[in-house]
Formats: sequence, structure tokens, C-alpha cells
Amino acid sequence: MKTNAQAAPKPKTRNAAVTRENILKVATREFAERGYDGASIEAIVLRCEISKNLIYHYFDSKEGLFIEVMERAYGAMRERQNGLVLSGDPVSDMRTLVEKTVQHFIDQPDFHLLLSTENLHKASHIQKSAVISQMFNPLRAALSAILQQGKDQGVFRQDAEWVDLYVSISGLGAYFITNRYTLSYVLGVDLNSPERKASRLKHAADVVMSYLCDLRSDRP
Repeated sequence: MKTNAQAAPKPKTRNAAVTRENILKVATREFAERGYDGASIEAIVLRCEISKNLIYHYFDSKEGLFIEVMERAYGAMRERQNGLVLSGDPVSDMRTLVEKTVQHFIDQPDFHLLLSTENLHKASHIQKSAVISQMFNPLRAALSAILQQGKDQGVFRQDAEWVDLYVSISGLGAYFITNRYTLSYVLGVDLNSPERKASRLKHAADVVMSYLCDLRSDRP
């Protein structure tokens, strides 16, 4: 005969870190698919198979959850760029930085959807984050340092400016992803194919380097 202690099932234990990470993953898909306004806590609860109270235990509001989703997305980009090992050759280092940035855009299509919905809100949510701007600082510092080194060595044009350069790199990498379905249809190609992605990666780096290494505008 079983005792009460033997018969009673053990309560399920929940790993807080794992649960929190799962919520963020599911919320990322929900916000990416439906935008900030269309996303619902109820849908996230159903996908995670948890209670709504648990969502609010970890995140104080829908906005709070979205801000952490954005922090996680920016953090993933920072991790990739932190892996950049500078060789001291500005031409080689700039090409590597461009390729890493564009590769991240290719690998993380949800990032563009999150950025799109946040731009609709004029960056009102990420402005409330205490860490996102800091996450971007290493990339800004690396880009500025490589650019200045190339100028000092006379291999990069002197009128190149890091803000314009980053916007151009982002455009070359992001537009290809955000418009891949319509472009694939009207151009009659599959931009999702590995071959097209590899081609785009090389093309983006070639375009940036062609601009930077064209010194003719500095000639009298």
C-alpha cells in the first residue's frame, strides 16, 4: 500500500531562465509577424503554454516585453560584431565588418520586421531602453576607427563619413531581405537561394569598398 507521500505527484519545477528565454523567443516571432500593435499577450501565452500572470511576473507590460525583445535583437548583432578580429589592414578589416553586418541581416530576417514596427512608432520604445544605444557603441567605434585608419594611410577617400557609410551598409544588406519576396517575383529570381545570398554578400562588400577606395574625388 502506497503512503500519501508516495502517491502524491511531485510539483513541477520551472527553470526561470529557460522560461524567460522561451517567452522572449515566442514574443519575438509574435511581434515580428504582427507588429507591435497587432501582437497580443494572449497569443504569446498560448504558444508558451503558460499563464498570463507568469508573463507579467517576468515583464511588467506588453511594452516592457517588446523593449526586451528589441534589446535581445540588438544584442545578437553586437555578439556577431564583437567577434570581429581586426588585422590592422583597414581595407581587409572594413570588408570583414561589412560582410559580418550584411550576413547578420541575412541570418536574422525577423530583425528587419522588428525594426519596421519600431520605426512606425518612431523609435518610441527603444528610446526607453537603458542598453540599446550602448550596444551600438562597439560597432560605431570599430567603424569609425577603421575608416580613420584608412584615411590616415591614404587608402580611403577623405570625405567618407561613418554615419553615411553605416546607413549605406545597412541599406545594401537590409533592402535585399525586407523586399525579397516582391523582388523575387518581379525579377524572376529566387533571392532566398543560398547562391543569391552569397552573391549579395559579396556585392555589398564590393560596392562599399569601391566607394571607399575611389580617391578620384579628392584629386584637384
